[in-house]
Amino acid sequence: MMSFSKVHLQTRAVIALCVACTLAAGRPGARAAEPADLVLTNARIATEDARHPAAQALAIKGGRLVFVGLSRDAKAYVGRGTRTEDAGGRLVLPGLVDAHIHPVGTADVPICTLDNRTLALKDLAPVIKACIARFGIEPGHWVEVQEWNFYHGNDPSAEAPTLRAALDRASTDRPIVLYGNDAHHAAFNSLALARARNDKGKIVGFSKATLKRDFAAYRPLIGVDAAGEPDGTVNEEARDAMGTPFIWDSTLRELMKAPDKVPERLNGAGITAIQDAWVIPSIVDYYDLLKATGRLSFRVNLIQFYTPESFRTPSGRIDYDALLTQARAVRARYAGGELIRSEAVKIFADGVLEGNPYAMPPTLPESPSLKPYLQPIFGKEKDGAPTVTGYVDTGSSVCRDVRARSEVYEDAGKITAFIAAHFYHPGQCTISSGRFQHERQVIIDYAKAAHLAGFTLHFHAISDAAVRLALDAIEGARAADGNNRLPDTIAHLQMVAPSDVARIGRDHLYLAYTYSWINTDPEYDISVVPFFEHVHGSGYAALHHPDFYTDTQFYPVQQTKRAGGVLVAGSDAPVETPDPQPFVNMQYALTRAIPGLPPANPAERLTIDEVVQAYTIDGARVMGRAQDFGSLAVGKSGDFIVLDQDIFALARRGRAEDIGKTKVLETWFQGRRVYPQPGT
Repeated sequence: MMSFSKVHLQTRAVIALCVACTLAAGRPGARAAEPADLVLTNARIATEDARHPAAQALAIKGGRLVFVGLSRDAKAYVGRGTRTEDAGGRLVLPGLVDAHIHPVGTADVPICTLDNRTLALKDLAPVIKACIARFGIEPGHWVEVQEWNFYHGNDPSAEAPTLRAALDRASTDRPIVLYGNDAHHAAFNSLALARARNDKGKIVGFSKATLKRDFAAYRPLIGVDAAGEPDGTVNEEARDAMGTPFIWDSTLRELMKAPDKVPERLNGAGITAIQDAWVIPSIVDYYDLLKATGRLSFRVNLIQFYTPESFRTPSGRIDYDALLTQARAVRARYAGGELIRSEAVKIFADGVLEGNPYAMPPTLPESPSLKPYLQPIFGKEKDGAPTVTGYVDTGSSVCRDVRARSEVYEDAGKITAFIAAHFYHPGQCTISSGRFQHERQVIIDYAKAAHLAGFTLHFHAISDAAVRLALDAIEGARAADGNNRLPDTIAHLQMVAPSDVARIGRDHLYLAYTYSWINTDPEYDISVVPFFEHVHGSGYAALHHPDFYTDTQFYPVQQTKRAGGVLVAGSDAPVETPDPQPFVNMQYALTRAIPGLPPANPAERLTIDEVVQAYTIDGARVMGRAQDFGSLAVGKSGDFIVLDQDIFALARRGRAEDIGKTKVLETWFQGRRVYPQPGT
């Protein structure tokens, strides 16, 4: 594809000549053009159409582009009823495609939220008490708190030594759930922990005793204190044991009263097409409401989510036919739809990769690793921040004895004596490589059954072992039906082994990276790097080295692209922020750095052309709709955005850090302006 930034370097006269030569298909020619509904002129249009990469004007009739070319030629499409717009020389792009987002969670509706603030544990209670009062939450009812920043802040103190204690200070007569800003981590108070039911449906609660007996399978997902009692941290599917509400239940209740909030958020960011990456029946109901009321101003592919284990028969077999019967019904409901389709299923290969340095013993990452995790020993800096002081030798005779006689080290006194003698908790003698979200064979079988049923596969895979399993499952599914044409996708890819980079390329998979996550951040990095690499101390110099696996294979964007993977863009909003922030994501794709901090493996940076392509035409391809949108070409939908600054020029001038400040002035969908709303 010709680089628009290179075209922009030429003079206006040369651009006009280039466009005139290449846009013959969009010119009215000898015949008289029918008047268009809309004509936009005096623009700098990056079409993302490889045949005609640049233009000055466009015309739309009946929601479709009938002309893309020079401003002087657009006059032929102006008639008595034509609306004309002058772009004032501003940059115009196709409407953006967010290929992995949870739009319900992005809505600006009244809910209890921590807004990703950095808070000490003692500061949680006042905020939650205010929510209880504001929303009038009665005793016995769930208090649902969104956007908890699980890796910044959370410093313990005497009055709030654990998350459990901190939340008990907020309420003891209402169960509290604190949802992490990644939708995987969560924290609960004592009343909520006491609600846990075992697999026989009996309420036994989470405790030191039940973690050994009833909930042994959940043990890696539940944080404990030095005495072995739950500290309030409960992640992933272990939350279901308490009957925890779906993470966006409170948001959905408000959205059904104010459905415009999601379109407003998306269109305001310049987004006109999305893949909703976690769709359950209540979310389907919301889209039906949007469509029925004429408020659906974007296209969506509903990626359906099912828990395979929920379809287990009395004999222990998972009934994939029953699962896929439900999925087919949803797909058939929207088959061939212009605005809504449902052509993919989501499979979680793993959870998340962060450990917890504040816990005692430190909580290991739960995602599976190709190698066993290290067991760092954490101390505290003067400001209370964690620092690595050493490592446990899990192969030592001491640790072998701990593992052989684990029951001895369940006594609080024994634990205290062990820590005094060895300076680490006996629980750190554990050897773990994490765990998959489901049994390996379940993931393999589910992917095969879904592919045979014609569904595209959309995998959540964070860790290297999870990416490998996703590849095994996709390749097995393609071998089963002989179909390698579906846009099978892996999202996230925080760590990818070099051999799997090559497999991604051979399979030509779509890769939904969240570019704003790609940076160095010492407060985050200490929750990941010490479990992979031997480090000492904290801060950038301690946690980064060019030979570290966690540096070279950390979000290997360019490696996977060069190998043959297809890059798309997924904000994963509301993770970290409800704002899909496409231009912030573009900025980080180019810089891989928080301003003022060193970049994360700069060899993996993208160019502005590459990331815009990921957000436009390749986003349309992953949705199977490139013939309809994703570029500005005659016959395609009239979806475009007008920006307040030229992101290509910023990149060319070495000012990529300013791309994130870009504002969308207007968003047009099917030839009508949807942002700002008419009259605003």
